[in-house]
Amino acid sequence: MTTCTAQAAGHAARDFYVDAMDRIERAGIDILVGGAFAFARYTGIERDTKDFDLFIHPRDLRPALTLFADTGYQTELKFPHWLGKVHCGEYFIDLIYSSGNGVATVDDLWFEHAVDAEVLGRAARLMPAEEMIWSKAYVHERERYDGADVMHLLRQLGPALDWRRLVARFGEHWRVLLSFIVQFGFVYPEQRDRIPSPVLEDLLNRLSAERTEPRSRVCNGTLLSREQYLVDVERFGYRDARVEPLGRMTAEELEVWTAAINEK
Repeated sequence: MTTCTAQAAGHAARDFYVDAMDRIERAGIDILVGGAFAFARYTGIERDTKDFDLFIHPRDLRPALTLFADTGYQTELKFPHWLGKVHCGEYFIDLIYSSGNGVATVDDLWFEHAVDAEVLGRAARLMPAEEMIWSKAYVHERERYDGADVMHLLRQLGPALDWRRLVARFGEHWRVLLSFIVQFGFVYPEQRDRIPSPVLEDLLNRLSAERTEPRSRVCNGTLLSREQYLVDVERFGYRDARVEPLGRMTAEELEVWTAAINEK
């Protein structure tokens, strides 16, 4: 078991996080620790954190929120398509079951490939590194860009990653993964061999073959930023890749997500 550390916001926060993990696990609900704690375990890079990320299967969200509400904690379904929250005074836990763009939904494979660790002095399971890369690869906001996190995960774990599963996670969005692999060779010229050659060759072959495929008027940029490509949808006539049937979000979920852009 590997010890996972990160700088939490003090004893009150720690007690809250540990109590929450104890309660939810006693209720038989599976959880995975993500965020700064998992990132520190995988990369050795520690960060101050004011919240605590727990990943949960979508089917377990409502039971978890009910459990915490019955305990006396304040709960909310912040965004119906991916995020619930549990509050204790100034501290809070994010219950994450998908991603803001609706792509990286938690499924059983997350739990099958979880990593045993120690978090806040107790045994815990971390979200897999492959799923962390997958979810972070889509965060391209002006105020937050997780590309450097992806680079550090690839640098530290490259040869050990389950590349078959990672490529499968991106699916038809394989260009996103390829873009990070190309950037990796620029960021770390000495360590380009940490990306398996067959993976790069496969994705480059896809890129070459794709040039002859038919194209549709869709903006995939909305999968990367919820704000910066709105103009393409609202003014330039592109279809929004996030919304059904192209994506997983409903029009109502998108409206709530867009309305919260200015919330910090």
